[in-house]
Amino acid sequence: MPVAKKIASFIGRSSFIREMFEAGARLKAEFGAENVYDFSLGNPDLEPPADFKTVLRELIDDPTRGRHGYMPNSGWPDVRAAVADYATTEYGPKFSADDIIMTVGAGGALNVALKTILDPGDEVIVPRPYFVEYDFYLDNHNGVIKRADTNPDFTLDLDAIAAQATAKTRGVLINSPNNPTGVVYSEDDLRGLSGLLADLSRKNGRPVYLISDEPYRKIVYDGVQVPSVFMHYPYVLCGTSYSKDLSLAGERIGYLAVHPEIPDKALVLGGLVLNNRILGYVNAPGLMQRAVARLQGRCVDVGIYKKRRDRFVQGLREAGYELTVPQGAFYLFPRSPIEDDVAFVRLLQKENILAVPGSGFAGPGYFRLIYCVDEAVIEKSLPGFKRAMEAAKA
Repeated sequence: MPVAKKIASFIGRSSFIREMFEAGARLKAEFGAENVYDFSLGNPDLEPPADFKTVLRELIDDPTRGRHGYMPNSGWPDVRAAVADYATTEYGPKFSADDIIMTVGAGGALNVALKTILDPGDEVIVPRPYFVEYDFYLDNHNGVIKRADTNPDFTLDLDAIAAQATAKTRGVLINSPNNPTGVVYSEDDLRGLSGLLADLSRKNGRPVYLISDEPYRKIVYDGVQVPSVFMHYPYVLCGTSYSKDLSLAGERIGYLAVHPEIPDKALVLGGLVLNNRILGYVNAPGLMQRAVARLQGRCVDVGIYKKRRDRFVQGLREAGYELTVPQGAFYLFPRSPIEDDVAFVRLLQKENILAVPGSGFAGPGYFRLIYCVDEAVIEKSLPGFKRAMEAAKA
């Protein structure tokens, strides 16, 4: 075999996403791109805020020497100070520059965190459905994923999380607003989860971390607030990025925030900074670091996403679909009208509609749709959704 057996198996496990690429290319070649309704990949379609380009031009014209060289492994000190100031207003505790590590997106942040805290065989509990890459991130660092069911509305089921806990539990990894469901975990849920982790840490005789993945934090609707994961528990590592709120997905820029009051902080930070280097993520792109430092708190127009969400939800419900209205992110996660979500996604493909089966997110019986697409794409697709529903019931 020309590749490792494990990688070959991973390729098979990630086949849902690959199939969407292949199906999309085939359908677009046959029917024209304008007649294919691609709701498969969460690539933000809004342009970055206007002042991003202004800032970028100023940085490019900056004559200061050394602006494009290596910097400390955790990032430019002035950038980390700017991020820390904003994180203090966003999350509550007083952050310093040392509590911030600039990373290659949220994915880089999570891998750095997992590499730092996991010994081989350590377990991390993940509420499902969840972002498909978590399986691979944990495997990268010899961790074991333990999947916990959520409630019917996709909110946290603390009893289910507790049932997955063992002496090997090292962390719980959450994503709020969630991909693929759009749910935002409540203050009460986070308080309860923090208490559970504190009890488990005492029982196990070592810290159990709360790891939070928050790239959609600013993409929320209807006055929803995303509670701070830092308010009830000290063993918190929070990874985020500017991919969604500034539409900078291709620039791969984010950061990892460490709870300012985490015990043994010097050792934890030392491990994180080391792993930011040895995993090959050093350094987070320098130009983008300086750009986002000057854009703290900015965000694309979330109202555009909300308008699309509302129309998509309305149209799908009129066609007979069951779904929970997402509080954030830009995904819908409707229930499949037949038990086999993979088979139903293939029915949608007959209508030139591309979706991803919920099975790919450890959420069988559902399917995921993105709405970071032009509203006209949503509108034109709705008759096809209705026909697919009718075909499923036939």
